[in-house]
Amino acid sequence: MAITPPPEIEPNPLSVIASDYPDRLNIYLELFSPTDKKGRYLHFDELRYRLDPSLDGRLAWSLVKSARHRQYIRVVELGVPAKVCNFILTPVIQKAISETDRNTTSASLEWISNKIGEKAQIEYLLNDLVEDESISSSQLEGSATTTSVAKELLKRNKKPKTADEKMIIANFKMMKFAWDNRSQSLSIDLIKNLHKVGVEGINDQAYTPGFFRKTDDVYVADLEGNIIHAPPPVEGLKVRMENIVDWVNKDHEKLSDASYLHPLIKAMTLHFCIGYEHPFRDGNGRVARALFYWYLFRSDFAAFRYIAISVFLKKAPAKYGKSYLYTETDDMDLTYFFEYQSGVVIRAIEKFKESYQKTALEIEEFNKWLWDSGLYKKLTDKQRTVFQVAKSGHAIMFTIRNVEKNLGCSYNTAASVLNGLVDMNLFRKVKKGREWLYFMKDKSQIVNSWSS
Repeated sequence: MAITPPPEIEPNPLSVIASDYPDRLNIYLELFSPTDKKGRYLHFDELRYRLDPSLDGRLAWSLVKSARHRQYIRVVELGVPAKVCNFILTPVIQKAISETDRNTTSASLEWISNKIGEKAQIEYLLNDLVEDESISSSQLEGSATTTSVAKELLKRNKKPKTADEKMIIANFKMMKFAWDNRSQSLSIDLIKNLHKVGVEGINDQAYTPGFFRKTDDVYVADLEGNIIHAPPPVEGLKVRMENIVDWVNKDHEKLSDASYLHPLIKAMTLHFCIGYEHPFRDGNGRVARALFYWYLFRSDFAAFRYIAISVFLKKAPAKYGKSYLYTETDDMDLTYFFEYQSGVVIRAIEKFKESYQKTALEIEEFNKWLWDSGLYKKLTDKQRTVFQVAKSGHAIMFTIRNVEKNLGCSYNTAASVLNGLVDMNLFRKVKKGREWLYFMKDKSQIVNSWSS
C-alpha cells in the first residue's frame, strides 16, 4: 500500500508562479481550491496523476494546501510531538451529517415503527440487524466465518469451536457492551473493559485483554508485510490516551461556542485516534469501531445499533487503510479519513432505510393476504409477527429461545407461538439434538392447505 507523500510546501506559491510561469498563471489559479473541479478532496498521491503535465507538482500542491489552510477546522492533537489535526467540511461529510440527523435518532426509530404500524415486527427485524456489525467487523479483521454460519452461531447461542467463531461472539459482546454503557462518560477503564470484552478468550497471550501495550513492537502492515503505520511510542501512551478521553468528554455541541463539532465528527475522530495510537497489542480496529458506535449511542443516535459500517469497510479494506495513510502523510488532515468514513456511513444508512421500507411494503401486502384468506383473525399478534418475519425472508429458521429473546416474552409463550403456527400448517419443525428448529412452509403449501 505504498503511496507518494506530498512534497514540501512552497510558502509563497503565487509569487513564484507569477515570476517564473506568468503564462500559466490562470491554469495554476484553477487549483486554488480545497477540492478539484469534480469536488474530490485529493491527496497528492492522487492529484499528481491529474495535473497538467506542464505544471510544477510542488507549486500546484502548494496552491491546493494554501486554499485548504483557509478553511481548516481544528479538532484534536495527536502524536509525538503533538500535532494539531484539522479537517474541512466537504459536501460528502455534510451529507453524512444530514443523513445521520434525519434517519438515525431515537425519535426517527419511533417514527419508523409508527409509519409501518407494526411495531413488534420492525423490532424483531431490528434485533436481527444488531448482529451485522459484529459479524462484518470480525470478517474485516480476518475471520473466515461466513455470514450465514455466524448468524446461526449468534441466534442459537452455540459455543464457539474455532478462533474465528470466538471472534464473532466476542465482537457481538463488545457491541452490546458499547450499547449498555452508552450513558457513561469515556474513561480509560471503559476503553480497557471494552477491549477485554471484545478479545478475551480468543488468544489471551497475543491480545493481553484489557491492558495497554507495554512495548514498541506493535505496528500495522499491509498484505505484503510492509509496515504502513508505526504508532507513537509506548512512553507517554497513558497520558496521550487521557488527553483523548478529556477531549471526547468535552461538550462540543454548544451552538454559541466556536468549537462546535457534530457528534458524527467526534465519533469518526475517536475512531481515528484509537487506530492511530494503537493502545493495545491487538484488536485495536475492533475497539476503534466499537467506540465510534458507543459515541453515537451516547449522543442519542440509537439507529446506529442496526447500521453496520463494517459491511462496507470490508468491501474495500485498502481504501480504509489509505484513508489513515493519507491523513498521516498530510499533516494530520483528517478530511481524508472523514470523507471515506462519511461515504461508508451514507451507504450504510441507505441500506438500513431500504430494509425498513421493504419491510413496510411486505407487511402491507402480507396483511392484505391474511385478511383475504381469513387467516388474520386466527393468528395472535405474536404469531403474526413471527409469520411476517419468516415470510419476508429476514429469518429462515426459528427456535423457541430466539423467539423468546426477539419478542421479549416467556419461554412458554414463545413455544406456544411456534407450535401454534405448526398446528395451523404454516410452519414445520425439525428436531436437532435437544432443540426444535422451526421453518415456515413454502407459500404454495400454505395456500394449498388453506384452500383445500
